[in-house]
Amino acid sequence: MKEVGRNKISSFVIYVFMVLSTLISIFPFYWMYVIGSNTTSDVNKFPPVVVPGVNFIENIQKVFEKIDFFSAIWNSFIISVVVTISVLFFCSLAGFAFSKLEFKGRDALFIFLLGTMMIPPQLGLIPNFMIISKLGWIDDVKAVIVPGMVSAFGVFWMRQYISSAVPYELIEASRIDGCSNFRTYWNIVVPAVRPGLATLGIITFMGSWNDFLWPLIVLKDESVHTIQIALRTLNDVYFTDYSMILAGTFLATLPILIVFVVFSRQFIAGITEGAVKN
Repeated sequence: MKEVGRNKISSFVIYVFMVLSTLISIFPFYWMYVIGSNTTSDVNKFPPVVVPGVNFIENIQKVFEKIDFFSAIWNSFIISVVVTISVLFFCSLAGFAFSKLEFKGRDALFIFLLGTMMIPPQLGLIPNFMIISKLGWIDDVKAVIVPGMVSAFGVFWMRQYISSAVPYELIEASRIDGCSNFRTYWNIVVPAVRPGLATLGIITFMGSWNDFLWPLIVLKDESVHTIQIALRTLNDVYFTDYSMILAGTFLATLPILIVFVVFSRQFIAGITEGAVKN
């Protein structure tokens, strides 16, 4: 009886913790909507308003008047999708090579790859800009897509995941059956590491969608602005309409939340399927 009571108490504590964690996670989005649905004067009052107002549609209309919102959303979507697909393919392929293939200098090359993760990305802004400028890609989405097509973290993540999720027996069996390295990767490794791909996909898409500094440097033309740069142009010199900016930010957050929910479901399904198979 005492053990049953302890289990109930522990379950209650876990549920309370989960509810509090959920509320804390949701609050920033709620507060963003509260500010975006009121006026800036209401937000600057003390105490500030804590309930949604009725000005959300009006603030969104102001956003549409000042920037080409849907074009910026489309540019961000195209860049994020292409970068994510490229990272998933190249990083999983490199992870497979580093974990399951034997070649000269493999470990030294992997250590060198890990070393690049210690270099701050800001140090590469000037040389990368010089390369992009020489290629004539300024004000072109290729300037954002190509440098992000593979990442050291993605290679490291997939190498570690493949090492633990794919046993050598499967690789040897595929070689006995006459499979090439790429066919082994595509038909055996990729289906086995879908949860890892889903996780890397979420991280990559969110990082690409929220990227601000590099697109700000190479995308000057308004027609190729991403949503993050477009939202920055909402700041006026003499007056900042926080309600309008937060309304646009809230609307720009919805696509990434949708993608996160979709990938999360696939991630959970992949883990469950793997647990059943094993």
